[in-house]
Amino acid sequence: MVAEHAGLIVWDIDGTLIPADLRWLRRAIARTYAIAEDAVVFPTARVHGYTDESIVVDTAVASGISPEVAEERVQDFHQHLARVMAEGEAELARDQPAYPGAEATIEALHARGFVQTVLTGNLRSAAEVKLRITGLNQHLDLDIGAFGSDARDRFDLPAVIAKRFPAKYGNEINAVRTVVIGDAPNDIACARHAGFRVIVVTHRATRDELAQHAPDAIVDGLQPNVVFAAVESLVGGSGGRSDH
Repeated sequence: MVAEHAGLIVWDIDGTLIPADLRWLRRAIARTYAIAEDAVVFPTARVHGYTDESIVVDTAVASGISPEVAEERVQDFHQHLARVMAEGEAELARDQPAYPGAEATIEALHARGFVQTVLTGNLRSAAEVKLRITGLNQHLDLDIGAFGSDARDRFDLPAVIAKRFPAKYGNEINAVRTVVIGDAPNDIACARHAGFRVIVVTHRATRDELAQHAPDAIVDGLQPNVVFAAVESLVGGSGGRSDH
C-alpha cells in the first residue's frame, strides 16, 4: 500500500532541534578508554556534523590513546554511552531543552502532511533519549531514520533512509521532495551527496558562514511559518535559494 504524503523532512538533532552538548560523549569516552574526563580532547575539525563513532576514534587519538586501541574499544563506547544517557536524563531535561519553536515546527509540518524522521550522527540509543526527554519524538518516525549506529560515515546515512522508507510507506523516496534541516556545513554536504534539498538554521553558525556552503535556504530560527515557507518553496517546485 502506498501512503500519500507531502514530502519527507529529515532532521538533524544536535545544533538543530536541541543545543549541542559534548558532555555525554565526554563522559562515555572517558569511561570507554579509562581516562579522566578532563583528559578528553575533542579535535576541533571533526566534531560537528560527524557521527559519534568517528568522533570517538578521533577524540581518543587526540587524547593520547593509540589508534589501535581507539578502534578496538569503539563497540564498548555504545554500552557506555547508553548508560551515560540513562543516568543523565534529569540533567538533560534541565540543561538541554529543545530550541524555541522546535516542537511547534515539527507539529506544523506533520499537520501539513509531511513524513518526518532524523539523520543524525548520534547512536540510536542516544537519539531516542534526547528526543523523548525534550518532547520532540511524537511526530518523528525513527523507524525510517538513520543514526550513527547505522554507519560511521555520515554520507552513508541517506542510503539507510532510502532503504527503510519504502518498507514503511510503500514507495521509493523522492529526493526532490526530501528536505534535510540541519545547522552545519556537513549537513549541507551530506544532503547534496544524496540529492536532497537542504535548509540550515543559524543556531551555531552565521548566515555568511553557512552561505559559503550553498544551502537551499537559511533560517534564523525554528519559527513554524518561516520553516514551512522555506520547505514549500523547495518541494513546491521553485528549487531556488531562499534566505528567510
